[in-house]
Amino acid sequence: MKSASATIPVLVCTLAIFLLSAMDAGMKSLVIAVGVYNIILWRSVLATLASAAGFAARSRVRPGFRALRLHMLRALIVGIVLITFFWGLARLPLAEAIGLSFIAPLFALFLAALILGERIRPQAVWAAVLGFLGVAVIVAGQFGAATYSQETLLGTLSILVSTLFYGFNLILTRKQAQIASPIEIMFFQNLSLLIILGLAAPWIAQALPEQYWLPLAGVTALSLTGQYLMSWSYARAEAQFLISTEYTAFIWAIALGWYFFGETVSWQTLAGAGLIIVSCWIAARASLRPAEG
Repeated sequence: MKSASATIPVLVCTLAIFLLSAMDAGMKSLVIAVGVYNIILWRSVLATLASAAGFAARSRVRPGFRALRLHMLRALIVGIVLITFFWGLARLPLAEAIGLSFIAPLFALFLAALILGERIRPQAVWAAVLGFLGVAVIVAGQFGAATYSQETLLGTLSILVSTLFYGFNLILTRKQAQIASPIEIMFFQNLSLLIILGLAAPWIAQALPEQYWLPLAGVTALSLTGQYLMSWSYARAEAQFLISTEYTAFIWAIALGWYFFGETVSWQTLAGAGLIIVSCWIAARASLRPAEG
């Protein structure tokens, strides 16, 4: 019965992954055209306005100081994640960047042990070794490619920095979900991110050219809808049924990268992403087992 009841959430979560993958493709085009800071700044403006409407309509509870502090901290981490990820995404094939980003859950496992005192199981250690081997295969493929450049290496390093901070973001998400509703989290995270990015606006912000507002509104809608559908799914099915849907992002990335950017995927990227996916599956299976002792 659990498998049957999880069917709709799994399908909805898969749709959410597709929408977020399409958002990544749209953001890549916009970052190449306008620059990473200004695109994220103006997207934060739109996301804050949209989530503010939802928060005003559905919530009458004001968050306390503890919640506000956590919202601001997570917004800072999310800001680092977004800037480093989309900066790297503009310099790498879409599928390669997504493949590298799959290592984030492995970082989260070890950060959970460091920050939350959770016990690391032997399976998680082996999963981490396998995951990092997958990263090494992808990077080795870059060095062997005829189109290898310093920009490619910097893009790879930027994506890996993003995944490290995203792992920390996953830990903060656990804490945040215990003290705030999803709509509150969405609104205050976007508002806090806008405030943080706005600190640099007097020096580096630029007005967004008129032709980019509609595409930016589109990627903002994709992002908010994808986040909402994913939250809806995880509220209605156990994580063990939904975790595997994350890996469909690699399939979407291959298709979207080929269609919009004419990107091809090397066998090293396929092999490396496969190792990372297997490693995350091993780690997820270990984390779903009850703790010993």
